[in-house]
Amino acid sequence: MNLHELTIQKALKLLKEKEISSTDLTRAVLDRIDAVEERVGAYITIAGETAMEQAMLADRAISTGNISPLTGIPLAIKDLICTEGLRTTCASRILENFVPPYDAFVIKKLKKAGAVIVGKANMDEFAMGSSTENSSIKITRNPWDLNRIPGGSSGGSAAAVAADMCLGSLGSDTGGSIRQPASLCGIVGMKPTYGRVSRFGLVAFASSLDQIGPMTKDVTDCAVLMNVISGFDPKDSTSVPEDVSDYTSFLKNGLSEITVGIPKEYNAAEGLNPEVADAVKDAVRVMEDLGAKCIEVSLPHTEYAVAAYYVIAPSEASSNLARYDGVKYGFRDKEKKSLIEMYRSTRSNGFGPEVQRRIILGTYCLSAGYYDAYYRKASRVRTLIMQDFDNAFKKCDVILSPTTPTTAFRIGEKKDDPLAMYLSDIFTLSANLAGIPGMSIPCGFSSAGLPIGLQIMGKHFDEGMLLKVAYNFEQATNFHKQKASI
Repeated sequence: MNLHELTIQKALKLLKEKEISSTDLTRAVLDRIDAVEERVGAYITIAGETAMEQAMLADRAISTGNISPLTGIPLAIKDLICTEGLRTTCASRILENFVPPYDAFVIKKLKKAGAVIVGKANMDEFAMGSSTENSSIKITRNPWDLNRIPGGSSGGSAAAVAADMCLGSLGSDTGGSIRQPASLCGIVGMKPTYGRVSRFGLVAFASSLDQIGPMTKDVTDCAVLMNVISGFDPKDSTSVPEDVSDYTSFLKNGLSEITVGIPKEYNAAEGLNPEVADAVKDAVRVMEDLGAKCIEVSLPHTEYAVAAYYVIAPSEASSNLARYDGVKYGFRDKEKKSLIEMYRSTRSNGFGPEVQRRIILGTYCLSAGYYDAYYRKASRVRTLIMQDFDNAFKKCDVILSPTTPTTAFRIGEKKDDPLAMYLSDIFTLSANLAGIPGMSIPCGFSSAGLPIGLQIMGKHFDEGMLLKVAYNFEQATNFHKQKASI
C-alpha cells in the first residue's frame, strides 16, 4: 500500500481501525515530498520535524480513542495563511522571513481537529497571478506535465495534492485561485460562500473577494475539510453567523429533483478551447442521465466581469499592501539615507513585477478624479453581476460551466502577456464578485492527456448542493481516479 496515495476518508478509516499509524502516514508523505519536490516545486517550507511531532501526538490520541475529524491527516497550507511559529512568506521577498506569532482561524480549527501540517505551499506572490510563475521563491510545475503551469495562485497547493505530496490542502480564492489550479491539476477545489470561512489570519489581497477553501483528491474529502474549516468567527467582521451543515450528509445518489443551468454567454467566451467545451457538454449529458433537468440561463453582464474585477481587486490590493513600507516589519532596504528613498527602494525591490503592476493600477483607479470613472463604476457592475446570478438561481439550483477556457499552458507562454493571463480566470471570477460558492471537479482530459475541470456554482451558503451534484457526477465517472505519472 502506498500510503501517500490515500484519500483523507480512506486514511481516516485505516487510522481508526489502527491498521496504519499517523507517523507511518506522515513519513510516507514526507518521503514522497523528498522524491518529487525537486521536480514539482510545490512547497516553500517543509515542516518535517514538527509534522512528525504532530503525527506522534495524533497516534497517542488514537490509542486512547480520542479521535477528531482529521486526526493524523497530513495537509499542506497555502503560504499566505498564518501559521504560528512556521514561516509565512506570501511567496514575496518582502515577507521572506516573516514568522507569524499566531494561527489563522482555519489553522486553529485544523489543529483542533487533529490535522498534521507538513508544509507551506508555493503560490503567486500575494496571490496575484494565474500560473504560480509570479512567486519570488520558485516556479511550481504541473505534475501532469512538468513543462506546464499548475495554475494559480494556489498552484503549489494544487500540485501538492495532484502529486500525492499531501492528502489535502488549503488554498485561497480571490478570482479563481482555488478552482483554476484545481482544474488544471485534475483535483477538486472549492471556493465557499464569502463569509462562510473566516479570513482571520489570511494575508489580504482583495478583502471583499478573498476566501479560503479546500483542495482535495475527491469530493468526499472536500466535504470533510469543509466541515472542519467552516463556521462563524467573531474576529472576522465579514464572517457570517450562518448554521453549518454536516456536508458529508449531502453525498447521496440521485439528481432527479435538481435543475442545472447552463449560461449561454459562457459558450461564446473568448479563447474557449474546443476540447474543453466538448468535455463540459459531455458532463452536462452525464448530469441529464443522472436525472437532472438541464436548462439554458442567462448571465447578461458576464462580458464586463473581467474588467470590473481588474479594477476592484487591484484597488483593494493597493490599499492592503500599503502596510509593507519597510518600517513596521518585513524587508527593508537599509542602504537608503532618506525615508522616501527607503520607501521607494523597499517596495521596488520587495515586490515583484505583477504585484507592482496591480498596485499601480489600483492606486490609479482610486486616485482623485478617477475613482468615480473606474472604481465606483466597477462596483455598480458588480451589483449587476450579483443580480444576474440571483435571477438565474430563480430558475435553477446550480450553474455549470468550464472552470478554465483552456488546459494548462506551457511555462512562460503567457508570462509577458498580462491580459492573456487575466483571461484564464474568465469563468471563475464572477463567483467572487457575487460572493457565491463555486467548485471545480475533473470532467475529462485533452488529447494531450491534460485535465479539464467542470465548474459548479450555487446559491449563497448552498455548498451542500454543490457537493451533492459533484458527488453524483464523480460516482458516475472515473476522471478523479486517474493519476499524474510523476
